[in-house]
Amino acid sequence: MQLTPGHLTYCTNIHAGETWPAHFNALKINFPDIKKQVSPDKPMGIGLRLSNVASVELQKAGNLATFKQWLAENDAYVFTMNGFPYGEFHHAVVKDQVHAPDWTTTLRVEYTLRLFHILAGLLPENMEGGISTSPLSYKYWHKSDYELEQAKTIATANILLVAEELIRIKQKTGIAMHLDIEPEPDGLLESGEEYIEWYEEVLLPMGRETISKKFIISADEAETLIKDHITLCYDVCHFAIGYEPHQQVIEELAAKGLKVGKIQISAALKANLPGDIDQREPVKNAFARFNESTYLHQVVAKTTGGNLVRYPDLPEALADVENIAVEQWRAHFHVPIFTEEYGLVQSTQADIVTVLDIYKKKPFSHHLEVETYTWGVLPDGKKLPLNDSIVRELNWVTGQL
Repeated sequence: MQLTPGHLTYCTNIHAGETWPAHFNALKINFPDIKKQVSPDKPMGIGLRLSNVASVELQKAGNLATFKQWLAENDAYVFTMNGFPYGEFHHAVVKDQVHAPDWTTTLRVEYTLRLFHILAGLLPENMEGGISTSPLSYKYWHKSDYELEQAKTIATANILLVAEELIRIKQKTGIAMHLDIEPEPDGLLESGEEYIEWYEEVLLPMGRETISKKFIISADEAETLIKDHITLCYDVCHFAIGYEPHQQVIEELAAKGLKVGKIQISAALKANLPGDIDQREPVKNAFARFNESTYLHQVVAKTTGGNLVRYPDLPEALADVENIAVEQWRAHFHVPIFTEEYGLVQSTQADIVTVLDIYKKKPFSHHLEVETYTWGVLPDGKKLPLNDSIVRELNWVTGQL
């Protein structure tokens, strides 16, 4: 829905389905009811998630036209897409494969370009579009510093191929779109600091040279174009897991002219661990209820000395519960944003409030998207009717704004 100065929606990765007919059917069943409750009299945007298979099918003759007609009939529009999960995202073991294929591959490039061409055909006139994507790769797939740097270089070159196409589309059609890089724990980029460092020390040096040659422009003009088309996806859950100082990160991005293409409004799990080891078992058991087999649930712990300890998944953190140096856990589990208390564990809802307060004072993105995709794997007792939950989340955000 239209806000001042941007658009708010929810990400449709919440709906199961990997083919276009399944995606479209889920939208037809769920979206009109949600819109009726949150935006009955005004157009409402959709945060569209398409698997690779669905993106290929949507481009087939007639499918895109049928979808555009359905959007018009339902007073809906698409302005942002989630291009992070390439393959199956429900009813399968996703874990680290959510990053596959990564940005070192042509498959990731082809998929992302396909999404952008679809988005260009869906965007309303004079509206910018964005697609969020993986933070280059998954850190643990690369076994040495050399391999990590090689992966980063190859991935950056491939991202610049996408930037080139976005520049061409803008020059040819006037349609402005951006690729929104989404840092997350254990990604090749996992923090605001790492994103900024990569942008300034890898992306811009490579891009100033390649883009200036490709379009016969100055290096400074090339940098401006890169900053327009390669932006950040500020996932509040991911940044909260890493104990990011939101105000500082957002101010540094602005000072350096680095744009935020999308804010993903999401919450993680957290809990303080008692200093008495004998009292930690109830907290451990509360976290263990969220230990399911579909998604990665990376944990970042803070120690009494202020250092961070990282666990690739929740079982590794549970096994280290008696580490006396650790005083807090934060886990990657996108829990409902309208609830802060889950018994002995809490959510990082306060981080969302902080980011939205910053946004209210000085908006730093045109795209806001609620992303809670774990309804199907929530512990019993936490599962609520899906559409009512989505409505409740959207209404909570508009209440904060």
